[in-house]
Amino acid sequence: MRFFGNTKIDFIGKRKMAFIISMIVILAGIISLIINQGPRYSIDFTGGVSLELDLTPVNENTPAINIQEIRDLLAAEGISNAEMQEIRGRENRNLILIKTKAVSESGEKLSDKIISTIEQKYASVIDKDKLIRLQEEVGPKIGSELREKALLAIFWALLGIVLYIWWRFEFSFGLAAVAALFHDVIITVGIFSITGREIGLPVVAALLTIVGYSLNDTIVIFDRIREDLRIYRKESYANVINHSINETLSRTVITSLTTFIVVLSLFIFGGTVIHDFAFALLIGVIVGTYSSIFIASPILVEHFHGKQKKIGTRKR
Repeated sequence: MRFFGNTKIDFIGKRKMAFIISMIVILAGIISLIINQGPRYSIDFTGGVSLELDLTPVNENTPAINIQEIRDLLAAEGISNAEMQEIRGRENRNLILIKTKAVSESGEKLSDKIISTIEQKYASVIDKDKLIRLQEEVGPKIGSELREKALLAIFWALLGIVLYIWWRFEFSFGLAAVAALFHDVIITVGIFSITGREIGLPVVAALLTIVGYSLNDTIVIFDRIREDLRIYRKESYANVINHSINETLSRTVITSLTTFIVVLSLFIFGGTVIHDFAFALLIGVIVGTYSSIFIASPILVEHFHGKQKKIGTRKR
């Protein structure tokens, strides 16, 4: 099935514009990271408490409990640094997300203290059996270890990719692929920083998924480039790569579009637990498709031209 006909789009000719666009987006993300003093890590990596509570009144005539009431209640108990957010639940449920970097006080779990405080205050208003929708508590030491392991996972994944593509194609192909993957990861992390979203274990899983997805797309194009280099020997290097991208364009668009629709459904209907995971994948599908066409392949052209210039200089 071909989504397009025999296209003849000059992707390689537009590579400088694509590089400029990528640099602007990457620079915006880096500036945001500098201003925010690095990524905003979730409790998975810093340690803390995350609670999603259902504060829907049992009696429909009872006024809904708002965030300020909960904030004042917890402040009276000495918990004043908690972040709170209302969540739009189905069937008009009154849901609230509470996050704090603290873990325990005087041997008592902070999450248990928050829950018991709310239960005592609103015992006659809410349904205790349905109060807790999500409860997470991570110690700071474990969070630090998870952060280190997550970074190592990304590093080893990228290193393995370089070695694999070097073995399957050429070393220049491996460098081009990893450059595109770095491009995808940096842009995704930058957008998370710009939008103020937290990076946790689900987001790291999404980043690794993005790496795999983008690599798969890139390898399909590289396979076609390798074949076309044998067939169109008289053509220029740039024209062969341009021809290969156009030949695989239908497959790339169909794969990306179907994946995007699925991930968009997860983002809209998946709930708060996988919301950031789905958001990262949405960015990754778009950026990964873009980088396979406008970053990885054009880098091969730039590398080839650089080698030709060196050869020409030596001959002189």
